Amino acid sequence: MDYVVLLGIALVVLAGLGTGTGIWPMKLMKRFQFEHYWFIAMLTGLVVLPWAIVLTRIPHPFAAYAQVGWEPILKANLFALGWGVANVLYGLCVIRIGAALTGAILTGLGIIAGTTLPMVMKGTGLFANAPDLTSTSGLVLLAGLAVMLLGVLFSSLAGFGRAKALSASASGSSSPSLSQGQQGSFAVGLLMAVIAGLTSAGISLSFVYGQAPIVEAMKSQGADTMSANVAVWAVALMGGAAVNIIFPVWIMTKKKNWNVLLKNPGEALFATVAGIQFIIAISLMGRGMLFLGAFGASVGFAIQQIMQIMGNQAVGFLSGEWKNVYGNPRRLMYLALAILAVAVTIIASSNALVR
Repeated sequence: MDYVVLLGIALVVLAGLGTGTGIWPMKLMKRFQFEHYWFIAMLTGLVVLPWAIVLTRIPHPFAAYAQVGWEPILKANLFALGWGVANVLYGLCVIRIGAALTGAILTGLGIIAGTTLPMVMKGTGLFANAPDLTSTSGLVLLAGLAVMLLGVLFSSLAGFGRAKALSASASGSSSPSLSQGQQGSFAVGLLMAVIAGLTSAGISLSFVYGQAPIVEAMKSQGADTMSANVAVWAVALMGGAAVNIIFPVWIMTKKKNWNVLLKNPGEALFATVAGIQFIIAISLMGRGMLFLGAFGASVGFAIQQIMQIMGNQAVGFLSGEWKNVYGNPRRLMYLALAILAVAVTIIASSNALVR
């Protein structure tokens, strides 16, 4: 395994930890609600920062986009739009079926979609030479995904156990059974979670299917490699950005709480930092995928997602979510993290088998 591949693995690991720990500012906010945090973070990360880089560091960026044509940009935005819808559905699903089950479904289906699709429908540039599902490297990757899904299962069981322990501690009794109406709501939530899971990989796929022609066009206009890659995210994520910004705008308008944004500059700063962390993380993911070569779209996304799970758990532990929760839930979580570490090793090794 040469140093370029090792660098690619390191970048997607950092990308996963970056996206997984991106919720940390929410733990410090007392006045901001979800809509305020999400509006500022997504506006900063998906619009302001990437377009500032494009407009200030790339000569004639719009001429380059025109050179690309509408088809790659449209395709990338359709994937990004799916990712944006998945983000909205995630919040609704948490209310209906709980965070643990929602997270498990989104992660499991998202990784499956994001890793297998580039092997079936080849991406652009390097990714056009990705191995097939039935190749040796493809089969090893699928084995790693199976191990990963086992880790996600144990992580979900740990989440259920933690929620049950905290609920029992708060109420002193077991949770009541679902009413018929609640069961219907649960079924709808389950369906939404499945849809969100299948579309959540859109953020990665928007890069996989749009990066090569955009990067080539930007470099023809004198852009450096980093700026050219940011230019991919700037235009490819417009569909996802629209959903992620319009949704909190709608909530703030409905609740008439826009004034909270201006009254809490400190918390607005935290949300801005979260947005910056997000765009840096996904930019590292894209760059890491390219360093990993033809199989980078699948291997890179799988590793990034596993590290995102680990990052989420790290924030949970450090913020006290597991305080006073011991016994089986903790053991399951430690087991899940160990299994996920094994999955990363298997998935990374699959890249070395590409010929």
